[in-house]
Amino acid sequence: MKVTVLVGGVGGARFLLGVQHLLGLGQFGDGSRGGSEDHDLTAIVNVGDDAWMFGVRICPDLDTCMYTLGGGIDPQRGWGHRDETWHAKEELAAYGVQPDWFGLGDRDLATHLVRSQMLRAGYPLSEVTEALCKRWSPGARLLPASDDRSETHVVITDPETAERRAIHFQEWWVRYRAQVPTHSFAFVGADKAAAGPGVIDAITDADVVLLAPSNPVVSIGSILAIPGIRGALRSTAARVIGYSPIVAGKPLRGMADECLRVIGVASTSEAVGGYYGPRSGVGILDGWMIDEGDRATIDGVEVRAVPLLMTDPAATANMVRAGLELAGVKP
Repeated sequence: MKVTVLVGGVGGARFLLGVQHLLGLGQFGDGSRGGSEDHDLTAIVNVGDDAWMFGVRICPDLDTCMYTLGGGIDPQRGWGHRDETWHAKEELAAYGVQPDWFGLGDRDLATHLVRSQMLRAGYPLSEVTEALCKRWSPGARLLPASDDRSETHVVITDPETAERRAIHFQEWWVRYRAQVPTHSFAFVGADKAAAGPGVIDAITDADVVLLAPSNPVVSIGSILAIPGIRGALRSTAARVIGYSPIVAGKPLRGMADECLRVIGVASTSEAVGGYYGPRSGVGILDGWMIDEGDRATIDGVEVRAVPLLMTDPAATANMVRAGLELAGVKP
């Protein structure tokens, strides 16, 4: 089976662990690794959060997926390197280097240095990611949604000047925690970007395509903003099954509710499913997975309710199994 998943961030990475658990791929609790020759897992990863800071290129979602699947993620935070130290951050602060609101861990910095060196040498992000993954062996193919610049920026009212200005998503998310007057999102460069190598083929050749319960606006939405990807989802022979990020009226992680508010979409499974829309219309969904206590009716989309809390890889695997059953495929 060929499974392709559109992902972003911590929730997307944890969802991938569940896919691996179900398919017998990746790492297991005893330290052993699965390597089923019967299945192929590809993750198309959001690059909208990527940014240059302190002279290095930071790719938060790619790194979170790589560390999580490779066994190197910090288990408490859900992001960043395990056993991290912060000496470089402290020294940068001592020098007064900006931005002072973004911290780089020492171990994580090594990843960014290697990436930046390769990018400056002319390697595209897709090849850099492949090279970095050789160190982590994530048990899945991690594909940047694009090799080109496609960054999420946010139009806010500056709390100091009271004037509108656009800032990078990282500043909105990390510095302000989305707690400033926010007006819109812009995917800067997306209109001129192209889908990364292998991305379109991963969608068109898949047996099933899954949308992880990632932020529908700035994770999945950022991927969909890249020309060609939405069209591939609409034309693939595979069924496209999405997972709601809303459980008990709240997002599973992060600030999806605030992002949805900005674009005028309610924080409900029904509203988010309607935002993606049915493939029988102008949308991308064939099926929509919602939490067992929720309800949703979306014309043209088959809806199924199952437990959606990703408490551990086994629970997440059950979510994935239900989605595959809705798609009419079996691992």
